[in-house]
Amino acid sequence: MIIPGILFPGHDHGLQTRNIPPLNYSTLMARFRIVARFRWMHLSILLLSLSLVLPAAAATPTRFDTVAGQADAARTANHIPDAIRLYREATRLNSAWADGWWYLGSLFYDQDRFSEAAPAFQHLLDNPKYRGSAHAFLGLCEYETGQYDEALAQFRAWAGAPWAGTPELRNVGYYHFALLLTRDGKFTESLALVTWMVPRMGDNHAIAEAMGLASLRLRYMPENYPPELRERIWLAGKAALYAQMAPRQFERAEEFAARLVTRYAGQPEVHAVRAMLYEIEEKKAEAELEYREELKISPSHVPALVALAGMDLDKAGTAEAGVFARKAIDVEPNHAEAHHLLGRVLFANGDLEASVKELEIARQLAPKSSGVRAHLAMVYSRLGRLQEAKAESTAFVALKSKADAAAAQRMKSLGEPTTPVQDLSGKTREKTN
Repeated sequence: MIIPGILFPGHDHGLQTRNIPPLNYSTLMARFRIVARFRWMHLSILLLSLSLVLPAAAATPTRFDTVAGQADAARTANHIPDAIRLYREATRLNSAWADGWWYLGSLFYDQDRFSEAAPAFQHLLDNPKYRGSAHAFLGLCEYETGQYDEALAQFRAWAGAPWAGTPELRNVGYYHFALLLTRDGKFTESLALVTWMVPRMGDNHAIAEAMGLASLRLRYMPENYPPELRERIWLAGKAALYAQMAPRQFERAEEFAARLVTRYAGQPEVHAVRAMLYEIEEKKAEAELEYREELKISPSHVPALVALAGMDLDKAGTAEAGVFARKAIDVEPNHAEAHHLLGRVLFANGDLEASVKELEIARQLAPKSSGVRAHLAMVYSRLGRLQEAKAESTAFVALKSKADAAAAQRMKSLGEPTTPVQDLSGKTREKTN
């Protein structure tokens, strides 16, 4: 999903744009008339004479030039109050000065003045130089001021930007993005983000807490979940975290998962957490048993229903797989994978017309799923709809190639593990001067 330039805090981004004063055209033309009397003079002499005029005309600074230079100097000298005052004045004089808005927002942000930083970053959302980072920092500001829906929208815009920013910004931004996705009920997306962070961050308490909330499908923020859930969240989060470490530490993950099940066996989501761990370990039989235990506690648990439908299909058990897939659709009609699985069940049973309807629904809900496009191509081909089959095959190849390239880019972007950030629940301390 994720996210490649833009320049970020801690850099001077080249020369600032300045308003160049108008040339003195009367002086310029007088000089030209003198030269014109001597038509034998080489053109280079004419150009030289013009060059004597241009610097003199451009040398007089405007009020904006003066204030902008003073603002940069104050920031460099770490005179923060003066720098803020001067950047405010400079951006009033020239509202198009992107660097000024960037430094103003960054300085407010570093002072925890989030409500004042936000308007500065808003000026940069359409600026190609700062767009990605501006969305991220605006999202962080809105998170800090409790504007969670607005913050989530900014993080989603950030995810669509061509570059995610510095490692520090990615760490803090993805962490808060994941928390907001959990609050919004997008548990799978949230886990995908924090899972990406684990190899970089290591055994980090904040990451474990975020993984615990998403794994248990609890729509809470870290600061407001009930105290009685703390141990359950911690155990689930530690199990998920150790399963995703580099290298994976399944033995430690199993230890926390076992404690979770022992203490909270009758609580919803607990068996599903252990089942997901078994799936990561490729222990399919154990995972299936845990998912079935989850259904005893939560009969309408869609992830368990979908997982069991897929497992039954792998064993050619289409009857039960169909039951699980249909029940998942009854509970969550817009679940793309449930429609995909039901389409596969119907295809295996020879009901091609019903199969293609389910797969077309799945394609509408998840147009970027290469698996859905591959199965649609197969069904279209069997139905003799060859042109549509060819189109779906082409889409499958393109999506698969794009997904492989994105996976390679994610692996490349991981790089070497960074020094763990001790407090991801706070704000990024990315330097701006």
